[in-house]
Amino acid sequence: MSDFLKLGLSQPLVDAIGELGFIEPTEIQTQAIPKLLSNKTDLVGLAQTGTGKTAAFGLPLMELVDSEQRHTQALILAPTRELCLQISKELASFGKHLRKLKIQAVYGGTDIGKQIRDLRKGAHIITATPGRLRDLIRRGAVDINHIQYLVLDEADEMLNMGFKEEIDDILKSTPSDKLTWLFSATMPEEVRRISQDYMNNPLELSAGQRNTSNVDIDHQYVLTRPHERYEVLRRFLDFYPDMFALVFTRTRRDAKEVAEQLAKDGYQADALHGDLSQNQRDMVMERFRKSRIQILVATDVAARGIDVQDITHVFHYNIPEDQAFYTHRSGRTGRAGSKGVSLVLSHPKDLAILRQIERKLKVSFTLAHIPTGAEICEQQLLTRLRRMKQNEPSEELEAFLPTIYAELEDLSREELIKKIVGISFGKLLKNYHNARDLNNANKGKSGGRKDSRGQRLFINIGTLDVRDTGAFINLICRNSNISGHSIGKIDMHKKYTYFDVESSVVQSIIREFDGSIIDDRPVRVNIDDSRPPSKHKKDKRYDKGRSYGKRRARV
Repeated sequence: MSDFLKLGLSQPLVDAIGELGFIEPTEIQTQAIPKLLSNKTDLVGLAQTGTGKTAAFGLPLMELVDSEQRHTQALILAPTRELCLQISKELASFGKHLRKLKIQAVYGGTDIGKQIRDLRKGAHIITATPGRLRDLIRRGAVDINHIQYLVLDEADEMLNMGFKEEIDDILKSTPSDKLTWLFSATMPEEVRRISQDYMNNPLELSAGQRNTSNVDIDHQYVLTRPHERYEVLRRFLDFYPDMFALVFTRTRRDAKEVAEQLAKDGYQADALHGDLSQNQRDMVMERFRKSRIQILVATDVAARGIDVQDITHVFHYNIPEDQAFYTHRSGRTGRAGSKGVSLVLSHPKDLAILRQIERKLKVSFTLAHIPTGAEICEQQLLTRLRRMKQNEPSEELEAFLPTIYAELEDLSREELIKKIVGISFGKLLKNYHNARDLNNANKGKSGGRKDSRGQRLFINIGTLDVRDTGAFINLICRNSNISGHSIGKIDMHKKYTYFDVESSVVQSIIREFDGSIIDDRPVRVNIDDSRPPSKHKKDKRYDKGRSYGKRRARV
């Protein structure tokens, strides 16, 4: 606990921290707490979700606020009700020995009248969501004209959720001489604008490299088709029976359908999305926090601000095109020093987006192996048998043992084991007996270019049809559902192109282009084992103006 004392915190706060199990400060806490305690300065703190930002600004705030004064001295803005409540609860835990300190949370989706009555009793620190706070300001129910400290937590999230207008209105209602502390996982232009417009020469701190991901998160991906996505998800859920997981989807419809299907298949799963009432959302989150739900399926908006410990896996059912979404999704795991896995169920066409995320967030995706049926059966059997070995038999069973022994005496040890396993795991074995391997889409997609370019293809598309090699690669990938990493050297001419590809995708390209047309002429793809000819015979079909294909190639 001396480490926290060295940061300048008073004994009541240090005692409360110790009782909560804090051993040593995180990087952002080590940097921010002494600065905020000793310097009257605006501050921008950049740190990933789950790195202890709440304590980084909350502990100095509670140290600086004068509980002898009745008026509101500090305001904390958070993007969601869940995060607002979480911050309020954490501050209350930190301040358990500061009896006079009053903290009040205000947020949407609940009785505003009760919140107004609570505010009238006085609050030294208010945590709030932007929409509800602006509503309270307009009603004259809250006075923030004399605050000394303003904290913007998860500032990038608030802007992503469309709270720019509310934040601008709120900041205009605060005194110009207040201190503003802005904490964010990323620093997009809109967050930078707030720091320029409303902050005075802020001190900037960064825990880890800027715009990088948590080092405790293992970033993985698999390649799968949309119709196999649910089955792939189930393979991982069954292979890791003790996982505690979040599954992110792009739409509320997907969240609802995936959660319902998981529940039908026997998983402890539920959904969190915008169609739920606030009471329903609270019930779902409470069950998830208490691990009564093993798998929570959520949309990006509905899951903002979720801070639940011990989440082992985050699944991206759809790849997020916005890198900021990926940061906040994956940041739900690997928290407080624990390890976590962030796994993207990616379509082969989405590899370019993964590469962009890698470059911007400085992470490295590794190709994950989709568990086979045999591997799942073995893993489940071992897991359950180990639990069985560790289980202490009930004393009440002793009285029945003679009868049990007599009933089973004609069975050998091997026969008894087979029967027990057959009864306990019969359904599992049946489900995965002869289950097909779902790793076919992953073959040859290890994240880098393959060394082997097994075949050279000819296609009657050239620079007259597409502007450059980049457009050519996009055309091939879009129409044949392959990754650009499968394409090697490209030799383009006006009317035709030779290009090298991996052997594994040759038939896919030929098959997918078969029957397609471009500019009213049929597309032709074939294997070419010779040098590119200087004179290529003209296909007589071009002159007849006939369309032999049923599909038009997408250029």
